[in-house]
Amino acid sequence: MKINKLCIAIFFSVVGLFSLTSLHAQEAKTLFVNMPDSLSPLLTKVNRADCVDFLESKMKALVENRFGKKSEMTELGKDYIRMQISPQTTWQMKVLVLNDTTNIICTISTACAPACDSSIRFYTTDWKPLAESQFITLPTMNDFLNTPDSTSTSIYAFDEARRPADILLMKADFNKENTDLTVTLTTPDYMSKETAEKLKTFLCRPIVYHWEHGAFIK
Repeated sequence: MKINKLCIAIFFSVVGLFSLTSLHAQEAKTLFVNMPDSLSPLLTKVNRADCVDFLESKMKALVENRFGKKSEMTELGKDYIRMQISPQTTWQMKVLVLNDTTNIICTISTACAPACDSSIRFYTTDWKPLAESQFITLPTMNDFLNTPDSTSTSIYAFDEARRPADILLMKADFNKENTDLTVTLTTPDYMSKETAEKLKTFLCRPIVYHWEHGAFIK
């Protein structure tokens, strides 16, 4: 009986050690290098590995991408990476803890032309896509605006300012120091200066999401 208990204890110790080792191996740099080429159309696996090696060697992580242009890794942390893919596009990834034994990956792709717009995607650690709706509810236009009370005289100015804002553009950014995600309305950036200024009068602060219990919460 004592032998059986000892075997069971050893088994669970080995399982626990394996789980911790697996989670440790799921650092951003390892996941980034092993990302499928289909999800990294401009960067080869060699490009990605070189970026990691350069930054870890305190060198400028600048590589030539598949289009013969320059891409640069600007941030590399245990759970965070940021790439300047081109002058107009950036890519970020964050490794998030889902539970005691499972991590997931969240990526942000941002294009600016000139107004910036981001897309957020979620993946397993072997880069299988996950439904966005499981982890975040993205803001609507009205979430960014301070809407006056319907009895307020400023409601007419609000309606006039809100009407031209017919396209929802948002820029998302991870905080490299923690798991916060900040989303900023960029719709005013494509509007004329005069029209944008009217809308900005009613803008709230950027929306900050906090990663809690396996989801981004406002």
